[in-house]
Amino acid sequence: MPDFIYLASQSPRRSQLLDQLGIRHTLLLPNAPGDVAEDTESMEEVLPAEPPATYVERVTALKLDAAVQRHARRGLPDAPILCADTTVTFENRIFGKPEDAQDARRMLSELSGRSHRVLTAVALQAGGQRWAALSVSHVTFAALCAQQIAAYVDTGEPMGKAGAYGVQGRAAALISHLSGSYSGIMGLPLYETAQLLRAAGMHI
Repeated sequence: MPDFIYLASQSPRRSQLLDQLGIRHTLLLPNAPGDVAEDTESMEEVLPAEPPATYVERVTALKLDAAVQRHARRGLPDAPILCADTTVTFENRIFGKPEDAQDARRMLSELSGRSHRVLTAVALQAGGQRWAALSVSHVTFAALCAQQIAAYVDTGEPMGKAGAYGVQGRAAALISHLSGSYSGIMGLPLYETAQLLRAAGMHI
């Protein structure tokens, strides 16, 4: 068993969380120079009436399929490949990454003073075997005024993040309660990830 894994994610937070576990990892990212172009955005499209848990698990599986093909195409050394995807859901609606500052303000206004769920699916492939898990957490925002929301959006932190916030950043001052997996809310549930890595034979 190799002493490292491939992380097929562009999220620096997921890389930092693997460092926290002491897991050596190499990034396996799409669209490297000279490689086949990959349409990564189409993978994240929501299907009609698709439940949030089904969505996040399906997207993670698609990302892992693409990463496995990428690994084979590039002729890289064998090692487990890890993928994850996070979505925020409120009233069974999926809150993805905001399109712009106005969209971020809209999301945060809807989440203000209410609880929502954060779902992070994680999947690991080693050889012909695949393991998967789902982490479900709950986050409650304090009641936010328009000025608070605008000030947070102006920091730029909400952009590129599901639900328009990052729990590990300035949004922590706006969250009154959370339950579940803090690392899962960040983007990689460490308990579930460690379980998958152990199942693949890695020592944690």
